[in-house]
Amino acid sequence: MSRLRLLADVHISPLTVATLNSQGYNTVRTTEMLPATATDAEILELARMEDRIVLTQDLDFSMLVALSSAGLPSLITLRLSSAKPDVVTQRLLDVLPSVEAELIAGAAVTISDDSVRIRQLPIQTSDS
Repeated sequence: MSRLRLLADVHISPLTVATLNSQGYNTVRTTEMLPATATDAEILELARMEDRIVLTQDLDFSMLVALSSAGLPSLITLRLSSAKPDVVTQRLLDVLPSVEAELIAGAAVTISDDSVRIRQLPIQTSDS
């Protein structure tokens, strides 16, 4: 049973969410807790309050997390060539066990077809 608690944004298929839950990942969609019109900042705040990790395909979250200088919430950004739920789900199931500790500690993880990039939070900007 994973300790990861995920908050999947609207771009993540309900099929992926259901499979992650069946595999022991406590996963909810943002639309279960917020209006569909919620801003990215509101989603990040909810994740912080609920101790959840944002799961998204939206690249805007990376910038918001970097600019926030905060250690949480952690962020998983998917940059896959296919958005098909079975492809996305399998890639997540392959990668999540190997990045669980980093995500719990506070990290921005970018998952592509053939690589995984992990940046510890808070992200240090070059102008500081």
